[in-house]
Amino acid sequence: MNITRGFTGRPRVHNPGLPPGQYDAGDEWPVLSAEVTPDLAPADWALRIDGLVAEPRTWTWEQAHALPASAYEGAIHCVTGWSKFGVRFGGVSLDTFWDVARPHGSATHVVAYSHTGYTANLPLADLTGGRAWIAWEYDGRPLPPEHGGPVRLVVPHLYFWKSVKWIAGLRLLDHDEPGFWEGNGYHARGNPWEEQRYSGDGDDGNG
Repeated sequence: MNITRGFTGRPRVHNPGLPPGQYDAGDEWPVLSAEVTPDLAPADWALRIDGLVAEPRTWTWEQAHALPASAYEGAIHCVTGWSKFGVRFGGVSLDTFWDVARPHGSATHVVAYSHTGYTANLPLADLTGGRAWIAWEYDGRPLPPEHGGPVRLVVPHLYFWKSVKWIAGLRLLDHDEPGFWEGNGYHARGNPWEEQRYSGDGDDGNG
């Protein structure tokens, strides 16, 4: 993982809401990426949902912004050990996109991919029920490019490598297909409360 602006030498703040093995990053938001930050203008961004869905669909920036707004407020947790509390992402609930695409009953997993080619795998169940967002705002401002802007996936109940930056699409499958970090030894699911950092930690990641 390429750390473009690290978090080192800071005091660790105790927080009873921390998952095991995590520390409170306070006001810092470390920048970690597996690839170079792209120069992606909002007008060039689009989101594609396909695979095992009744209606494959692509949304442009304008079309996505016309959908009902939704926000996430809470904490995020990075597999490298930091957690950040009191974050606020604005965008659209992923459930709104599912309502249009209509996943097939046979769909069990999703490969999320970015405009850079980065991928992450997730169980479909982790992306439904008000637990995931397509976000373009952070703290009321446009999401910075280094943090995934103009648009990123936000799945806050899993380690944040699952929240794909510069999100370009979601492909639904009837099986699990490892993404970039999962193919390099990271856990298939990534639940921070069970410390599912690496393959073999906790359960098999398919629940």
